[in-house]
Amino acid sequence: MSRFRRTGALACAGAVVLGGLAVAAGTQADAQQTPVDQLLSQTLAGGAALGKVQSRLADVADHNRMPVDKLRQILATDKTAWLDADSKLFFREPGLTSAQKAPEASPRWASAAVAGATGPAFELHSKPGSNRVLYLDFDGHTITGTAWNASKGIDPVNVSAYDTDGDPANYSTAEQDVVHEVWARVAEDYSTFDVDVTTQEPPQSAIDRSGASDEQYGTRVLIDPDTWYQSGCGCGGVAYVGVYDSTSQHDYYQPALVFTKGVGTGAKNLAEAASHEAGHNVGLSHDGTSTVGYYQGHGAWAPIMGVGYYRGISQWSKGEYADANNKEDDYAVVGTHGLALRADEAGGTTGDAAALTVGTPVSGIIAAEDDTDVYRVDVSAAGNYTASASPAPTGGNLDIKLDLLDGSGAVVASNDPASGQSDAGTPTGLGASVSGALQPGTYYLRIDNVGYGDPLNTGYSTYGSRGAYTLNVSPS
Repeated sequence: MSRFRRTGALACAGAVVLGGLAVAAGTQADAQQTPVDQLLSQTLAGGAALGKVQSRLADVADHNRMPVDKLRQILATDKTAWLDADSKLFFREPGLTSAQKAPEASPRWASAAVAGATGPAFELHSKPGSNRVLYLDFDGHTITGTAWNASKGIDPVNVSAYDTDGDPANYSTAEQDVVHEVWARVAEDYSTFDVDVTTQEPPQSAIDRSGASDEQYGTRVLIDPDTWYQSGCGCGGVAYVGVYDSTSQHDYYQPALVFTKGVGTGAKNLAEAASHEAGHNVGLSHDGTSTVGYYQGHGAWAPIMGVGYYRGISQWSKGEYADANNKEDDYAVVGTHGLALRADEAGGTTGDAAALTVGTPVSGIIAAEDDTDVYRVDVSAAGNYTASASPAPTGGNLDIKLDLLDGSGAVVASNDPASGQSDAGTPTGLGASVSGALQPGTYYLRIDNVGYGDPLNTGYSTYGSRGAYTLNVSPS
């Protein structure tokens, strides 16, 4: 019996030793596991990259701050998705044909040519004072110490200024008009967020993020007319995904790049590309279908993260159109990557309505899908009056329904025109107006965001119908 017990004890001791060896071996294996940023030795297209990192896909997804199933889908199905040598996800957008790159006429803003990046076109801000910035860089930039340099083996890269007349040192009125229009369109796309879209170069410290405690940061979207990167891919733009609020190597994965040789020099194309590439920086992927990588929209509408070049209304999306392959909630994703919605500036009921004086316009923003802005108007003299609510004058995203309420809050007039487009750069029917004979007293004007048609195939819902507006009431 004693011998049996001793043998058993030895067996148990042996099990402990073997178990200890197993634990030690496992610890050693974990310690020797290849770091996620060393899994690839080169930049690879999505499918090829997926094959290389499949066994570590969860780690790569965590490295890119996205769900593993989402990353798998992107790498397997999106032909524009790439992993770089550090296993970071970025997109190379396809370039356009010569016909598609043809510039459209721009509104007129500039009154005189300027030397260098000076003058009003280079002093534009959508929300000055915000801790977040989206800088539209038209005047050239030196790219150094970034992933783009590493991928090309060129450091530094001196990117030329935007130029369409052969004189890069000076900006003609036409060139300034493009800068102004691009800014207006991108500012409208990001108007619902607490971010300053600007053409005035901020200090680098306002773009870079030094760590988690640094609350002032952003991104640079560089309008690049050169070939140093574009000639190798034929692409319209490139951007890393989800790096806007990174707390380490923030500057390494910037800027986002928009190539004029890929999308042309016209304002509409540049603006759509800039909003799209910045969208990748704040965590968004592509809106497509089961058969195409980029959805081109329907009617007058397209998703910003699809292809917005050919539609008058481009909005953020959650994949409500037919056969959508991407159901991500754009606003929710952006909110997790550093951009919160703006605070509401007007009350939503007659009890907390903001003041509006006859003859004095006010401006506001519908930032949330369920946001409603109500204004109180005191009419002192009987007569005919007209109230008009207009969306952003360039690239409007907000489709407005305007209601006139009497002092008791009852609706006495309402207007919501059908939306559409007169051309790819000009939406129609987004504004609304009401007119009527009013007696002295208190009235209210209510601005609500609405959709149009069927979001599956003819229109859009209230989801992306958000943005800036101007409201005015005057005698008519």
